[in-house]
Amino acid sequence: MRTDQILTRLERVFARLDREPERPAHLQTPQMSRHRVVLLGSTLAFYLAIVVAVLTTSWLVRLDWQIMFFRPYEQWPQLHAFLDYLVVLGQRGPTAVMVAAWLGWRSWRQHTLRPLITLGVALLLLNVTVGSVKLGLGRLGPHYATEIGSAELFAGGDIFPSGHTANAVVTWGILAYLASTVVTRRVLSVVSAVVSLSVGATTVYLGTHWVSDVLLGWSAGLLILLALPWFEPLIARTEAYVFDLRELLRRRAETGRMPAPVVSALTPLLSAGGKWQLKPVGEPAAAPAAAASAGAAAGHSPAHRAVAHPAGRPHLIRSERTPVTPVGSRRPAHPAHPAHPERAGTRGTAARPVAGG
Repeated sequence: MRTDQILTRLERVFARLDREPERPAHLQTPQMSRHRVVLLGSTLAFYLAIVVAVLTTSWLVRLDWQIMFFRPYEQWPQLHAFLDYLVVLGQRGPTAVMVAAWLGWRSWRQHTLRPLITLGVALLLLNVTVGSVKLGLGRLGPHYATEIGSAELFAGGDIFPSGHTANAVVTWGILAYLASTVVTRRVLSVVSAVVSLSVGATTVYLGTHWVSDVLLGWSAGLLILLALPWFEPLIARTEAYVFDLRELLRRRAETGRMPAPVVSALTPLLSAGGKWQLKPVGEPAAAPAAAASAGAAAGHSPAHRAVAHPAGRPHLIRSERTPVTPVGSRRPAHPAHPAHPERAGTRGTAARPVAGG
């Protein structure tokens, strides 16, 4: 008789959401293969060709102006409302939050920080590379162009390359880069390519970017994805450092919860001469046998040795105390004896000489 439990579709979904007991062994980092190097070189050559074409005001700049005068948003106004929402898929804030949430769940489930660290490295590279070119070339957008036919470079703008397009390529392409299976990587690559192409074409439709801006944005994002395997050692070292730091903080927290032993600031010790001294804590105390032999050598009996007290003030031995004689007796007066009535009330009342008198 079979007792295997048959899981429903919903139960299988929740089973997939459970955390794996350990890091999966099939997770492999992409390597910088020859095929990837060829793609990287070709994309870099295409990137430089676009920059040179814009700098020299070539046919590409004329194409930019022709499409700008065509005004696609006036030719197909019925698409405007939909494309206003579609272009959000290329904005940094919403896309980074959505992708980071997904990769954060993967990091928690697979006991690894690599997905989140990889996303952070990719976005950092995107900001540095795209941002520096934007500020360096300073190109104005179609809505702010001042001279027809010019490239509008070095005019204080920040439109070249397209940040929306490059961000769409990186944020959605990072999902394909981190895929754990070949089939998943291919499917996510197609999805990310469609999304990034749609976002780039939407910016041209809305008139916020030139065509050359979008072409350079696609190239910039693809360069970052192709170059990520070179940063895998840095990602691995960062992950190991974070885990080591977490373990160190955990040990410190566990140590802080344990009660510390109470030790007096000063510890009285008996010297060889029989006198008490104050010794700071941290120095090794003398052995009891050594202290006893030193006292015996000095001529003191065992009765003269005192026991160490935890208080800060040392306890003095009886022979070192200053003798004090009371002025009168503290005993009450005795009643009269029948045989000696003259001694009534006089016992113990005789004055004793004061010390030193």
